[in-house]
Amino acid sequence: MNTLLDIDAEIDQLIEQAEAFCEKEGIEIKLVYKLSNKSLEIISERSKALPTLYYVSVEMLKKRAENGCFILKKDDEIIGHIFVHEHQVKEHFVYERSSLWVDSTYRNCNLGLLLMARMTEFFSETFLISIAQTPKVHQYNELLGMTHVTLSKMSTQLVQELEKLGKLRDELNYRYYVNACFASEIGQLK
Repeated sequence: MNTLLDIDAEIDQLIEQAEAFCEKEGIEIKLVYKLSNKSLEIISERSKALPTLYYVSVEMLKKRAENGCFILKKDDEIIGHIFVHEHQVKEHFVYERSSLWVDSTYRNCNLGLLLMARMTEFFSETFLISIAQTPKVHQYNELLGMTHVTLSKMSTQLVQELEKLGKLRDELNYRYYVNACFASEIGQLK
Protein backbone atom coordinates (compact mmCIF):
# COMPACT_ATOMS: atom_id res chain seq x y z
CA MET A 1 0.00 0.00 0.00
CA ASN A 2 2.85 2.42 0.74
CA THR A 3 4.03 1.94 -2.84
CA LEU A 4 0.75 3.30 -4.20
CA LEU A 5 0.93 6.29 -1.87
CA ASP A 6 4.53 6.96 -2.93
CA ILE A 7 3.53 6.84 -6.62
CA ASP A 8 0.63 9.23 -5.97
CA ALA A 9 2.93 11.59 -4.06
CA GLU A 10 5.57 11.36 -6.81
CA ILE A 11 3.12 12.16 -9.63
CA ASP A 12 1.60 15.06 -7.68
CA GLN A 13 5.08 16.43 -6.95
CA LEU A 14 6.20 16.14 -10.60
CA ILE A 15 3.05 17.92 -11.82
CA GLU A 16 3.44 20.66 -9.20
CA GLN A 17 7.05 21.16 -10.31
CA ALA A 18 5.96 21.41 -13.97
CA GLU A 19 3.25 23.93 -13.05
CA ALA A 20 5.76 25.98 -11.02
CA PHE A 21 8.17 25.92 -13.95
CA CYS A 22 5.42 27.19 -16.28
CA GLU A 23 4.55 30.01 -13.89
CA LYS A 24 8.21 31.02 -13.51
CA GLU A 25 8.83 30.92 -17.29
CA GLY A 26 5.60 32.66 -18.28
CA ILE A 27 4.19 29.55 -19.98
CA GLU A 28 0.41 29.27 -20.18
CA ILE A 29 -1.43 25.95 -20.38
CA LYS A 30 -4.75 26.29 -22.19
CA LEU A 31 -7.59 24.01 -23.16
CA VAL A 32 -8.68 25.08 -26.64
CA TYR A 33 -11.17 23.78 -29.19
CA LYS A 34 -9.91 25.68 -32.22
CA LEU A 35 -6.49 26.75 -33.50
CA SER A 36 -5.49 29.01 -36.36
CA ASN A 37 -4.66 27.43 -39.71
CA LYS A 38 -1.08 28.64 -39.30
CA SER A 39 -0.73 26.83 -35.96
CA LEU A 40 -2.31 23.69 -37.38
CA GLU A 41 0.05 23.76 -40.36
CA ILE A 42 3.07 24.03 -38.04
CA ILE A 43 1.83 21.12 -35.90
CA SER A 44 1.10 19.04 -39.00
CA GLU A 45 4.61 19.68 -40.35
CA ARG A 46 6.08 18.69 -36.97
CA SER A 47 4.24 15.40 -37.12
CA LYS A 48 5.63 14.75 -40.59
CA ALA A 49 9.21 15.61 -39.60
CA LEU A 50 9.42 13.62 -36.36
CA PRO A 51 9.53 9.82 -36.54
CA THR A 52 8.07 9.54 -33.02
CA LEU A 53 4.88 11.36 -34.05
CA TYR A 54 2.17 9.85 -36.19
CA TYR A 55 1.56 12.14 -39.20
CA VAL A 56 -1.61 14.22 -38.96
CA SER A 57 -2.94 16.52 -41.65
CA VAL A 58 -4.34 19.98 -40.95
CA GLU A 59 -7.88 18.63 -41.51
CA MET A 60 -7.32 15.80 -39.01
CA LEU A 61 -5.96 18.28 -36.46
CA LYS A 62 -8.98 20.57 -36.91
CA LYS A 63 -11.27 17.65 -36.15
CA ARG A 64 -9.19 16.57 -33.15
CA ALA A 65 -9.09 20.11 -31.75
CA GLU A 66 -12.89 20.08 -31.62
CA ASN A 67 -12.60 17.42 -28.88
CA GLY A 68 -10.41 19.78 -26.88
CA CYS A 69 -6.64 20.01 -26.94
CA PHE A 70 -4.18 21.37 -24.42
CA ILE A 71 -1.47 23.70 -25.58
CA LEU A 72 1.48 25.32 -23.87
CA LYS A 73 2.07 28.91 -25.03
CA LYS A 74 4.91 31.28 -24.37
CA ASP A 75 5.00 34.71 -26.00
CA ASP A 76 2.19 33.70 -28.42
CA GLU A 77 4.18 30.67 -29.60
CA ILE A 78 2.92 27.12 -29.08
CA ILE A 79 5.73 25.27 -27.32
CA GLY A 80 3.74 22.12 -26.51
CA HIS A 81 0.52 20.36 -27.39
CA ILE A 82 -1.58 17.25 -26.96
CA PHE A 83 -4.75 16.25 -28.83
CA VAL A 84 -7.23 13.38 -28.75
CA HIS A 85 -8.60 11.44 -31.67
CA GLU A 86 -12.18 10.17 -31.43
CA HIS A 87 -13.01 6.60 -32.45
CA GLN A 88 -16.50 5.09 -32.40
CA VAL A 89 -16.77 1.41 -31.52
CA LYS A 90 -20.32 0.09 -31.38
CA GLU A 91 -22.19 2.80 -29.43
CA HIS A 92 -19.11 3.85 -27.45
CA PHE A 93 -16.68 6.66 -28.10
CA VAL A 94 -13.01 5.94 -27.43
CA TYR A 95 -10.62 8.86 -27.24
CA GLU A 96 -6.98 8.29 -28.13
CA ARG A 97 -4.42 10.72 -26.74
CA SER A 98 -2.26 11.85 -29.64
CA SER A 99 0.25 14.33 -31.02
CA LEU A 100 2.08 14.96 -27.76
CA TRP A 101 4.96 17.32 -28.42
CA VAL A 102 7.10 19.70 -26.34
CA ASP A 103 9.73 22.05 -27.78
CA SER A 104 13.23 20.68 -27.16
CA THR A 105 14.17 23.84 -25.20
CA TYR A 106 11.60 22.87 -22.56
CA ARG A 107 12.04 19.11 -22.40
CA ASN A 108 13.14 17.49 -19.14
CA CYS A 109 10.84 19.84 -17.23
CA ASN A 110 7.93 17.34 -17.12
CA LEU A 111 5.80 19.47 -19.42
CA GLY A 112 4.86 16.38 -21.46
CA LEU A 113 3.67 14.76 -18.23
CA LEU A 114 1.71 17.90 -17.39
CA LEU A 115 -0.05 17.84 -20.77
CA MET A 116 -0.77 14.10 -20.46
CA ALA A 117 -2.11 14.58 -16.92
CA ARG A 118 -4.46 17.38 -17.97
CA MET A 119 -5.79 15.38 -20.91
CA THR A 120 -6.16 12.23 -18.82
CA GLU A 121 -8.08 14.16 -16.16
CA PHE A 122 -10.24 15.90 -18.78
CA PHE A 123 -11.31 12.51 -20.24
CA SER A 124 -11.47 10.64 -16.93
CA GLU A 125 -15.17 9.81 -17.27
CA THR A 126 -14.97 8.34 -20.76
CA PHE A 127 -12.84 5.75 -22.55
CA LEU A 128 -9.29 7.05 -23.04
CA ILE A 129 -6.47 5.09 -24.66
CA SER A 130 -2.80 5.89 -25.18
CA ILE A 131 -0.78 4.11 -27.86
CA ALA A 132 2.93 4.86 -27.78
CA GLN A 133 6.39 3.56 -28.59
CA THR A 134 8.38 5.78 -26.27
CA PRO A 135 9.41 4.33 -22.88
CA LYS A 136 9.05 7.79 -21.28
CA VAL A 137 5.39 7.91 -22.36
CA HIS A 138 4.89 4.38 -20.96
CA GLN A 139 6.36 5.54 -17.65
CA TYR A 140 4.11 8.61 -17.61
CA ASN A 141 1.05 6.48 -18.40
CA GLU A 142 1.85 4.25 -15.44
CA LEU A 143 2.42 7.24 -13.16
CA LEU A 144 -0.98 8.58 -14.27
CA GLY A 145 -2.66 5.34 -13.21
CA MET A 146 -3.38 4.03 -16.68
CA THR A 147 -3.46 0.26 -17.20
CA HIS A 148 -1.38 -1.57 -19.79
CA VAL A 149 -3.62 -3.79 -21.94
CA THR A 150 -2.81 -6.25 -24.65
CA LEU A 151 -4.58 -6.33 -27.99
CA SER A 152 -6.24 -9.60 -26.99
CA LYS A 153 -8.20 -7.67 -24.33
CA MET A 154 -9.52 -5.20 -26.93
CA SER A 155 -12.41 -5.88 -29.23
CA THR A 156 -11.76 -6.79 -32.84
CA GLN A 157 -13.74 -3.68 -33.82
CA LEU A 158 -11.50 -1.37 -31.76
CA VAL A 159 -8.34 -2.93 -33.20
CA GLN A 160 -9.75 -2.59 -36.73
CA GLU A 161 -10.63 1.06 -36.07
CA LEU A 162 -7.09 1.75 -34.88
CA GLU A 163 -5.65 -0.06 -37.90
CA LYS A 164 -7.55 2.30 -40.22
CA LEU A 165 -5.34 5.03 -38.82
CA GLY A 166 -2.17 3.02 -39.28
CA LYS A 167 -1.95 1.82 -35.67
CA LEU A 168 -0.98 -1.71 -36.56
CA ARG A 169 -1.22 -4.73 -34.32
CA ASP A 170 2.32 -4.39 -33.09
CA GLU A 171 2.83 -5.15 -29.42
CA LEU A 172 6.59 -5.36 -29.93
CA ASN A 173 6.91 -1.67 -30.76
CA TYR A 174 3.76 -0.16 -29.23
CA ARG A 175 2.19 -0.41 -25.81
CA TYR A 176 -1.48 0.27 -25.21
CA TYR A 177 -2.71 1.94 -22.00
CA VAL A 178 -6.27 2.71 -20.93
CA ASN A 179 -7.64 4.93 -18.19
CA ALA A 180 -9.57 3.57 -15.19
CA CYS A 181 -12.99 4.13 -16.81
CA PHE A 182 -11.97 2.16 -19.90
CA ALA A 183 -10.20 -0.56 -17.88
CA SER A 184 -13.30 -1.15 -15.74
CA GLU A 185 -15.59 -1.54 -18.78
CA ILE A 186 -13.29 -2.82 -21.51
CA GLY A 187 -15.50 -5.92 -21.80
CA GLN A 188 -18.35 -3.75 -23.14
CA LEU A 189 -16.45 -3.37 -26.39
CA LYS A 190 -15.97 -7.12 -26.92
